[in-house]
Amino acid sequence: MKVTRVADPILPLCQRLLPTRLAGLSLALLKATALELAILAGHLLLYPSGIVQERRGPGCALPSPDGAAQLPTEAKPPVVLLHGFIDNRSVFVLLRRNLAQHGRQRVESLNYSPLTCDIRTAAELLGRHIEEICERTGARQVDVVGHSLGGLIARYYVQRLGGDLRVRTLVTLGTPHSGTRVAPLANAHPIVRQMRPGSELIEELSRPAPGCRTHFVSFWSDLDHLMDPLESACIDHPDLEAENVQVSGIGHLALPVHPAVATGIRQALDTVRPGDPSAARAGGLTVA
Repeated sequence: MKVTRVADPILPLCQRLLPTRLAGLSLALLKATALELAILAGHLLLYPSGIVQERRGPGCALPSPDGAAQLPTEAKPPVVLLHGFIDNRSVFVLLRRNLAQHGRQRVESLNYSPLTCDIRTAAELLGRHIEEICERTGARQVDVVGHSLGGLIARYYVQRLGGDLRVRTLVTLGTPHSGTRVAPLANAHPIVRQMRPGSELIEELSRPAPGCRTHFVSFWSDLDHLMDPLESACIDHPDLEAENVQVSGIGHLALPVHPAVATGIRQALDTVRPGDPSAARAGGLTVA
């Protein structure tokens, strides 16, 4: 993912004050931080619209956003979007629009309660939600996109609660698969403690998972301020079929918003794998 260059007068000054490599990193970090703040401001405005759980009727599909033309598509599994810690479904407004414009008309979000104190409980709720979607739509499987904590909840459902039967592809965005050490003062919250390296839950996810049928795609950023270490957002498990896709130049909040990441998510969901009914094969993942 390319980072747009800043104005020329700033660059020489930074290069004089800092070594070239450090100056480049500082500029990228500055731009990523500015983008994060802009996204945060916009998300705070949208947050109230996502507090209430969305309602769907039988077989209900998303309307065409702003009358946008829909691309021809074969029947595709429903997509379930799962937000991160202290967030709600409003974080996926732009991603939903992007998916709908490219033929994914059955897209649904799950709000788990901000009072949820256990990832396992949230994973059970996700499982019930997915069963309801499959029953209502007649789909055999769904695809799941989880941001941050949402990806960890979905992984627990897939890996520990038999969810690999229902989840065809799980895409995670900035998810602490190996645990993160950021913000130690937040340890008062039990879910934060579960996301720490070496926690009982992280150790549980490292156990063998032979025969897991779900395909995993993990997007991680080199400027994700909530991942410590950064590579904790990668999946490293011998029994899981997983791809780790590095994204450069954006932060944690930008992952579910950035158009290049949305393109990568669509590629991940559209890639044909053994057992898929679709005949067309998508190309490899690219995030530029």
